[in-house]
Amino acid sequence: MRILGLDLGDRTVGVAVSDGLGLTAQGVEIIRRNNPSEHKQSLGRIAELIEEYGVDTIVLGYPKNLDNTEGERCEKTRIYKEYMERRFQKIPIILWDERFSTVAANNRLMDAGLSHEKRKDVIDKMAAVFILQGYLDSLRIKNEKEKDEI
Repeated sequence: MRILGLDLGDRTVGVAVSDGLGLTAQGVEIIRRNNPSEHKQSLGRIAELIEEYGVDTIVLGYPKNLDNTEGERCEKTRIYKEYMERRFQKIPIILWDERFSTVAANNRLMDAGLSHEKRKDVIDKMAAVFILQGYLDSLRIKNEKEKDEI
Protein backbone atom coordinates (compact mmCIF):
# COMPACT_ATOMS: atom_id res chain seq x y z
CA MET A 1 0.00 0.00 0.00
CA ARG A 2 1.03 3.56 -0.53
CA ILE A 3 0.80 6.89 1.28
CA LEU A 4 -0.50 10.06 -0.35
CA GLY A 5 1.03 13.40 0.62
CA LEU A 6 -0.90 16.64 0.13
CA ASP A 7 0.08 20.31 0.26
CA LEU A 8 -3.13 22.36 0.53
CA GLY A 9 -3.08 25.87 -0.90
CA ASP A 10 -5.83 28.39 -1.53
CA ARG A 11 -6.00 27.54 -5.23
CA THR A 12 -4.06 24.28 -5.52
CA VAL A 13 -3.40 20.95 -3.86
CA GLY A 14 0.08 19.57 -4.43
CA VAL A 15 0.12 15.76 -4.56
CA ALA A 16 2.89 13.24 -3.90
CA VAL A 17 2.79 9.48 -3.41
CA SER A 18 5.16 7.04 -1.75
CA ASP A 19 6.74 4.11 -3.48
CA GLY A 20 5.38 0.67 -2.62
CA LEU A 21 7.93 0.17 0.16
CA GLY A 22 7.22 3.52 1.81
CA LEU A 23 10.79 4.74 1.38
CA THR A 24 10.55 7.61 -1.08
CA ALA A 25 8.05 10.27 -2.14
CA GLN A 26 7.45 11.21 -5.76
CA GLY A 27 5.52 14.20 -7.04
CA VAL A 28 2.34 13.31 -8.89
CA GLU A 29 0.45 16.46 -9.86
CA ILE A 30 -1.11 19.73 -8.82
CA ILE A 31 -4.88 19.80 -8.46
CA ARG A 32 -6.22 23.24 -9.39
CA ARG A 33 -9.11 24.66 -7.36
CA ASN A 34 -11.40 27.43 -8.54
CA ASN A 35 -11.59 29.00 -5.09
CA PRO A 36 -10.44 28.25 -1.54
CA SER A 37 -13.83 26.97 -0.39
CA GLU A 38 -14.16 24.49 -3.28
CA HIS A 39 -13.74 20.94 -2.08
CA LYS A 40 -15.89 18.65 -4.20
CA GLN A 41 -13.76 18.71 -7.36
CA SER A 42 -10.42 18.34 -5.57
CA LEU A 43 -11.75 15.55 -3.35
CA GLY A 44 -13.04 13.79 -6.47
CA ARG A 45 -9.57 13.86 -7.98
CA ILE A 46 -8.02 12.68 -4.70
CA ALA A 47 -10.48 9.76 -4.72
CA GLU A 48 -9.25 8.82 -8.20
CA LEU A 49 -5.63 8.97 -7.03
CA ILE A 50 -6.41 6.84 -3.97
CA GLU A 51 -7.86 4.19 -6.26
CA GLU A 52 -5.08 4.46 -8.86
CA TYR A 53 -2.22 4.13 -6.38
CA GLY A 54 -3.84 1.88 -3.75
CA VAL A 55 -3.46 4.50 -1.02
CA ASP A 56 -4.09 3.44 2.58
CA THR A 57 -2.97 6.61 4.42
CA ILE A 58 -3.04 10.34 3.65
CA VAL A 59 -0.56 12.85 5.05
CA LEU A 60 -1.86 16.42 4.89
CA GLY A 61 0.61 19.26 5.38
CA TYR A 62 -0.21 21.30 8.49
CA PRO A 63 1.07 24.89 8.13
CA LYS A 64 2.03 25.91 11.65
CA ASN A 65 3.70 29.26 12.21
CA LEU A 66 7.43 29.36 12.89
CA ASP A 67 6.74 29.88 16.61
CA ASN A 68 4.62 26.67 16.63
CA THR A 69 1.31 28.56 16.89
CA GLU A 70 -1.64 27.79 14.66
CA GLY A 71 -3.11 30.49 12.46
CA GLU A 72 -5.79 30.87 9.83
CA ARG A 73 -4.09 28.43 7.42
CA CYS A 74 -4.23 25.70 10.09
CA GLU A 75 -7.96 26.28 10.51
CA LYS A 76 -8.51 25.95 6.75
CA THR A 77 -6.45 22.77 6.76
CA ARG A 78 -8.47 21.27 9.63
CA ILE A 79 -11.69 22.06 7.75
CA TYR A 80 -10.35 20.39 4.60
CA LYS A 81 -9.29 17.40 6.72
CA GLU A 82 -12.87 17.10 8.02
CA TYR A 83 -14.18 17.02 4.45
CA MET A 84 -11.63 14.34 3.62
CA GLU A 85 -12.53 12.28 6.69
CA ARG A 86 -16.20 12.29 5.67
CA ARG A 87 -15.33 11.32 2.09
CA PHE A 88 -12.60 8.75 2.86
CA GLN A 89 -13.87 7.22 6.09
CA LYS A 90 -11.62 4.14 6.01
CA ILE A 91 -8.38 6.02 5.35
CA PRO A 92 -6.46 7.64 8.21
CA ILE A 93 -5.57 11.27 7.54
CA ILE A 94 -2.53 12.53 9.38
CA LEU A 95 -1.70 16.21 9.86
CA TRP A 96 2.04 16.70 9.37
CA ASP A 97 3.99 19.81 10.32
CA GLU A 98 4.97 21.36 7.01
CA ARG A 99 7.05 24.28 8.19
CA PHE A 100 9.81 25.00 5.68
CA SER A 101 8.47 22.53 3.07
CA THR A 102 7.65 25.25 0.55
CA VAL A 103 10.91 27.06 1.28
CA ALA A 104 12.88 23.83 0.84
CA ALA A 105 11.02 23.01 -2.37
CA ASN A 106 11.62 26.50 -3.75
CA ASN A 107 15.33 26.31 -2.88
CA ARG A 108 15.66 22.92 -4.57
CA LEU A 109 13.96 24.23 -7.72
CA MET A 110 16.15 27.34 -7.74
CA ASP A 111 19.22 25.12 -7.42
CA ALA A 112 17.96 23.19 -10.45
CA GLY A 113 17.93 26.47 -12.40
CA LEU A 114 14.17 26.80 -12.88
CA SER A 115 12.86 30.28 -13.60
CA HIS A 116 10.34 31.93 -11.29
CA GLU A 117 7.52 31.11 -13.72
CA LYS A 118 8.46 27.44 -13.96
CA ARG A 119 8.86 27.21 -10.17
CA LYS A 120 5.33 28.55 -9.72
CA ASP A 121 4.03 25.70 -11.88
CA VAL A 122 5.55 22.92 -9.74
CA ILE A 123 6.18 24.36 -6.25
CA ASP A 124 3.07 22.84 -4.65
CA LYS A 125 3.86 19.38 -6.00
CA MET A 126 7.43 19.65 -4.70
CA ALA A 127 6.17 20.87 -1.32
CA ALA A 128 3.95 17.76 -1.16
CA VAL A 129 7.05 15.65 -1.83
CA PHE A 130 8.91 17.32 1.07
CA ILE A 131 5.89 16.85 3.39
CA LEU A 132 5.52 13.18 2.53
CA GLN A 133 9.25 12.46 2.60
CA GLY A 134 9.48 14.01 6.07
CA TYR A 135 6.70 11.71 7.25
CA LEU A 136 8.27 8.63 5.62
CA ASP A 137 11.65 9.44 7.17
CA SER A 138 10.03 9.77 10.60
CA LEU A 139 8.46 6.30 10.22
CA ARG A 140 11.84 4.83 9.28
CA ILE A 141 13.55 6.46 12.27
CA LYS A 142 10.77 5.26 14.59
CA ASN A 143 11.09 1.71 13.26
CA GLU A 144 14.88 1.77 13.70
CA LYS A 145 14.54 2.94 17.31
CA GLU A 146 12.02 0.19 18.02
CA LYS A 147 14.42 -2.43 16.60
CA ASP A 148 17.24 -1.08 18.77
CA GLU A 149 15.07 -1.41 21.89
CA ILE A 150 14.41 -5.10 21.26
